[in-house]
Amino acid sequence: SIVLCGRHSRESPGGESMMFCLVSFNLYIDKISLHSTEKHGNIIFAVHWPWCGIPDVLSMNVVEPYEPVQHHWFYNQQVDSKDSWQPFSREDSRRLEDAYSRVGKCEKDEVVVATDGRRYDVRLRERKCYSVYWEQKPAEVKRCAWFHKGSKDMSYTPYSEELSDILEDAYMIAVTLDEWKQNLELPTGETVILHNPKVFSECKDFPPSPTERTQPRTLKRGIENIPVEIPEGEPEIVDHLVFMVHGIGPACDIRLRGIVQCVNEFRIASNSLIKSHFRQSENLCIIGRVEYLPVNWHKVLHGESTGVDKDIERITLPSISRLRQFSNDTVLDLFFYNSAMYCQTMVDTVASEINRLHSLFLQRHPHFTGHVSLVGHSLGSLILFDLLTNQETDADGKPHEVCSSAIILHEDAHVDTGCSSYESLEEVLKGHGLEEYLSVLHSEQVDMESLMLCSEKDLKDVGIPLGPRKKIMNCVKKWKVITEIPYSPLFKGAQWFMAEVERFAMYGHAAQNETHSPSLGMRNAHEHQTPTTSAVDYQHFDVGIGQVSIDYPQLAFHPQALFAMGSPIGMFLTVRGLKRIDPNYSFPTCKSFYNIFHPFDPVAYRIEPMILPQDVDLLPMLIPHHKGRKRMHLELKEGLTRVSSDLLGSLRMVWQNFEYSFSDLNICGAVPPMEQKERNFTKVGMLNRGRRIDFVLQETPIESFNEYLFAIQSHLCYWGSEDTALLVLREIYGNIPVRNALS
Repeated sequence: SIVLCGRHSRESPGGESMMFCLVSFNLYIDKISLHSTEKHGNIIFAVHWPWCGIPDVLSMNVVEPYEPVQHHWFYNQQVDSKDSWQPFSREDSRRLEDAYSRVGKCEKDEVVVATDGRRYDVRLRERKCYSVYWEQKPAEVKRCAWFHKGSKDMSYTPYSEELSDILEDAYMIAVTLDEWKQNLELPTGETVILHNPKVFSECKDFPPSPTERTQPRTLKRGIENIPVEIPEGEPEIVDHLVFMVHGIGPACDIRLRGIVQCVNEFRIASNSLIKSHFRQSENLCIIGRVEYLPVNWHKVLHGESTGVDKDIERITLPSISRLRQFSNDTVLDLFFYNSAMYCQTMVDTVASEINRLHSLFLQRHPHFTGHVSLVGHSLGSLILFDLLTNQETDADGKPHEVCSSAIILHEDAHVDTGCSSYESLEEVLKGHGLEEYLSVLHSEQVDMESLMLCSEKDLKDVGIPLGPRKKIMNCVKKWKVITEIPYSPLFKGAQWFMAEVERFAMYGHAAQNETHSPSLGMRNAHEHQTPTTSAVDYQHFDVGIGQVSIDYPQLAFHPQALFAMGSPIGMFLTVRGLKRIDPNYSFPTCKSFYNIFHPFDPVAYRIEPMILPQDVDLLPMLIPHHKGRKRMHLELKEGLTRVSSDLLGSLRMVWQNFEYSFSDLNICGAVPPMEQKERNFTKVGMLNRGRRIDFVLQETPIESFNEYLFAIQSHLCYWGSEDTALLVLREIYGNIPVRNALS
């Protein structure tokens, strides 16, 4: 269909003048021969219509030739319950446009295009963007060409694809005929005025009220004419995969963002540092990028499967409701981790989610040959630490030596015989309020003896929910342990039995421990009366100190490194009764361990003092600033300290010279200061292959004014810390030279 509109007067090539009206024609393509030539600034359209009797030469002046608009793809991101349209990267938009050009608008089959580092899938026909690795509401997707912005708007908003096509057709006609300032009525009721090829506006025919005057909206054509930052595309090759586990509560930073948003920020910082500090290696295609994926366990723990939130809500007082709700969502996670029932849920969720994400990542990146690392924040680092401590190394599933359990209690410890006093399955279930599941177990012919042989998976297969299932397994576990303890007439309390266990642990296994792998805990000769743990399982019945006894799942890979950010690992190990960490101990499947903390973080604790001798005071390693130098206020502070110490030393030497010059001692000059041996510990245990473990960030100048004021913020600063991201990249890329950002 060719639409010719307007009135045109022009001399024909033969010299005669002609005037005619241009009207619309619907012509078949096989009856038309259309071509154009450009000469002396004029475009002559030669249209041969042999059967219609209309002159076949039309010539018109065109000030600027029409060029089709370059479309760009956008997605809708909800920010504070408001629509915020963000552009895809140029590479992702090009792939989407290529797929759109191939399939067209009439394609019935759905076409899926992977975008944003293959973390999202865009379904073209549905115009939706779906996340791959985590649960997220699908985002709307548009193929955009025209944008509008009101007087109160902060950014330009794209028109729908239908309105963009209408505006583009009107623009094409206006450019071709060089006719502007024409009103275009949109189907939505607005009127668009095309003033010139660069200026367009939109106004409403009917204002909201007679007294209110509406300002016309500004229109822009093409993404190159609007102030928007198009993100750079990510390299296709992934060198390393990092799983990031959050801490207590659903919010991870001071802005109350979730784990997905915080990991996205950390990924952006990492990609920026690769371009600035590893630019040469990136340009030579030596390195690609690092992929970071979030691991969310809080949603499962507080979900419908456990029902713990409803139980806590029933016993929560109504006063100061917001503070109590915040406490229930955050602080209670620490108590849940010390509960046998919920600790198992948390550890299983973290391990299963990591394995699921790892398997899904390999499916979407079949050529991935890199390593995998783990990052944990706050309580998440403790979960990963316990998980890695209980990993197995042998292919046949034989547990590592550090997983052997050691039962060490206080002298006044008592044993809960609540589960051992039951003689039948009915009594066990009734004693725990689970008699409603008695019929289910009877239908499977399960008695007390067969229940002892059942696993949690078996109970799940017969349809027992998670909460009752955990209670049954906890009772079975304690009943198994108690049946092995000689508590009948010979067991008059736990003192005699625990004395025998301790004596056997000290002397009976003395020869065997010389060949066994070092355990996490170690006992000094002068500490034989102090209860401490000598292994990682820390089984302790129902009382005493230590970690609850659970079954630790196995990861599907061997991590390269564990990065703990703002971690309370040192405090928890101490509370569990562990005074020292064997310097020869290392994770069974992980080679490196980094303990990263802010100097004002109230939750973070050190690890190196638990490895080094007690008389050694080794300061943590200062993490260098990502711009290649120490912060100015720290340099100034150290400079003043150095000057003051030098001044005091000089005054002391002058005074000593003055004293000794009048003494009866035949000594000339000052006594040289005592030589102190400089202890440079290059090897700090084997948790990090003999390298340093504790790394401290540099506080910002504003934080140095009041450390109490920024204490909470310092615990949540790691997700946006470029210094932390650079430390992770240095460990991942190893010997690849790092370029100074200031050089």
